[in-house]
Amino acid sequence: MEFKKNDVLTAEAVDYTFDGLGVVRHEGLCFFVKDLLKGEKAEIGVTAVKKNVGYGRVIRRLSDSPQRVEPRCPVARQCGGCQLQMMNSELQAEFKRHRVADCFQRIGHLDVEVKPVLSMEFPWKYRNKVQVPVGMNREGQMISGYYRSHSHDIVDFDQCCLHSDLENAILSSLKTWIAEIGDPKQFRHWLIKHAFRTGQVMVVFIANTAQIKGKMELIRRLTESYPQIRSIILNVNEREDNVILGDKEIVLWGSASIEEELLGLRFQISAKSFYQINPIQTEVLYRKAIELAGLTGKETVIDVYCGTGTIGLSAASKAKRVIGIEIVPSAVEDAKNNAVRNGITNAEFICGDAGACTSQLLQRNIQPEVAIVDPPRKGLDRLTIDSLVKMNPDRIVYVSCDPATLARDCAFLSEQGYSVQVVQPVDMFPQTTHVESIVLMSRKKT
Repeated sequence: MEFKKNDVLTAEAVDYTFDGLGVVRHEGLCFFVKDLLKGEKAEIGVTAVKKNVGYGRVIRRLSDSPQRVEPRCPVARQCGGCQLQMMNSELQAEFKRHRVADCFQRIGHLDVEVKPVLSMEFPWKYRNKVQVPVGMNREGQMISGYYRSHSHDIVDFDQCCLHSDLENAILSSLKTWIAEIGDPKQFRHWLIKHAFRTGQVMVVFIANTAQIKGKMELIRRLTESYPQIRSIILNVNEREDNVILGDKEIVLWGSASIEEELLGLRFQISAKSFYQINPIQTEVLYRKAIELAGLTGKETVIDVYCGTGTIGLSAASKAKRVIGIEIVPSAVEDAKNNAVRNGITNAEFICGDAGACTSQLLQRNIQPEVAIVDPPRKGLDRLTIDSLVKMNPDRIVYVSCDPATLARDCAFLSEQGYSVQVVQPVDMFPQTTHVESIVLMSRKKT
């Protein structure tokens, strides 16, 4: 049968896509359907048909999975921020474990055991950073929220279940105050960083101009209403593309950074520096990564893509020496300051591309016993991998936010003399399809 848009079919979901859509097979065609759990049967309206797959929406569910729950958020089905709120915690954990296992099998062609996911006890209100697009609706009113899936349409909301109460309150105030005293069209995004342990807050206005209407009054209201705020920054971005942060940064009030505590250490966080989104699960993630590194106090550790130095500095007390590599200059400065702030003298940080810096370390005859890598979503480039292999560390601890590139890189490292010992997923992003993983690889014995 040849399907077309607006056709209706009745079928049962048999699996999930990597982004949480229900997979339905009907009369030789595979359909991807939002908000349909495995085992649920539904009347499905066809929304699009391509060469090999179709897409559909649920018109009416005919059966419910026992693992279905009602989303907390009233706009969860429209907003692209969360994809799994209709799954209970057990199903989310299994979905993520299976996703990691599938990538290792299908992409990496590696037969490995993937351990059960380390999940959160209370999987809500965990985000310490919110980056909210700002726009105007058809009626000319300011809206702020996250984008609808696969679009640039903003889904307006009053409260996000993943934000802290303080973040939600500040966002609500900004929406009210800017409508009163400012020009909403000047703003592109609002960025809030909330250090959970210290309570300190940074507010960043990302705007298309340095001349913000009502700026002084806005600062006054923010600082008087929210004494937790330590930093207010204006980031000017006049670009026409999708890059969020511009190059020009102006401190409007307070300091250029805030401080947070992690595993007994204190870290400086600037507007552009990377810091893990979920502070509760970050401690779980780092403890497990350091445990898997098997440090005895005699090892030289290289921390590639080190950011502000969080993993490397957390491991420094258990290592002989730590060398961090990061391409973002402000993050490297933060890392150096963090080492001084915490009295850590056995760590150094290098600013530059990961592949080039690892190659330079190799030329300096630095041979680490342990390498910790925490790359961006695209994974490791070939120069970095080649340099790691030539350094020949006993153990590589790979922290990844993307199971696909993780499996690809582990497969290549496996061909170069390393074997996967442990694969441990950690749920850093409950209610979403994202999953963090830690892999321990050891040099194969000859």
